[in-house]
Amino acid sequence: MDARPSTAPQSAADIAIRICVVVLTLITAFVHLSLLFPDPVFILNGLGYLTLLAALYLPIARLVPHLRPVRLTLIGYATLTILLWVAIGERSLLGYSTTADEVALVILLLLEVGECDPVATAFRPA
Repeated sequence: MDARPSTAPQSAADIAIRICVVVLTLITAFVHLSLLFPDPVFILNGLGYLTLLAALYLPIARLVPHLRPVRLTLIGYATLTILLWVAIGERSLLGYSTTADEVALVILLLLEVGECDPVATAFRPA
């Protein structure tokens, strides 16, 4: 069984979005893993980001049919993290910058969902 999601060539924009998603997720995971170490809440948050990133982009054959739900889960995870920071987070430069990182991550993932959605791509102008 082929573990690649698609054999269709990807545009430069698709590749750039994917690279940005990986970088933003790694930055967010690193901040949460290193923040207030050894607080288990932050460690679990960072590990959650890494797990969802791996599930989204590693060529794991069993996950290929489930890439859309994984992507939507990562969107929800980042959104929940943002909302929790708004509710109880520390207002610092690191807090604001990490939240901006997560907002950018959500936006890029939403763009990726649109690219992967067959209904959205069917109605896109040529």
